[in-house]
Amino acid sequence: MLKSTTASLKPAEVEKKWIVIDAQDAVVGRLASFIAMRLRGKHRPDYTPHVDCGDFVVVVNADKVKFTGKKLTDKIFYWHTGHPGGVKQRNMGQILGGKYPERVLEKAVERMLPKESPLARKQMTHLRIYAGGEHPHAAQNPETIAFADLNAKNVRSA
Repeated sequence: MLKSTTASLKPAEVEKKWIVIDAQDAVVGRLASFIAMRLRGKHRPDYTPHVDCGDFVVVVNADKVKFTGKKLTDKIFYWHTGHPGGVKQRNMGQILGGKYPERVLEKAVERMLPKESPLARKQMTHLRIYAGGEHPHAAQNPETIAFADLNAKNVRSA
């Protein structure tokens, strides 16, 4: 009789890579899904759900992401300040044109990871997002991934 066992990674056995993704003209949802998959490690054949086996991900040009449809003007985020009459709102276009445009992509990725878990919080620390085209992680020798070339639907022009 054959005995089969499932291989389970241990935290000491994990080898993490650094990858760089250019977000220029990339569709936000598709890019966030790809990044969340790499952060969790689900692209690996030895993926283990309870171990942080994902890669470090560096995203550049996060201020140049694109949306499909009319999400840029019609998708509205509401929050309350806690004071009477303190309901505030902002649409995606205002957030992208604001002081921290990289938060759009950061929140999209965060919402695709497991909710309220210590593992998800640790995996989010492995994500570095920069609004411009430069990043300070050249010393880690990151591998560049051409996200636009993976699928024609991954990018939008104009």
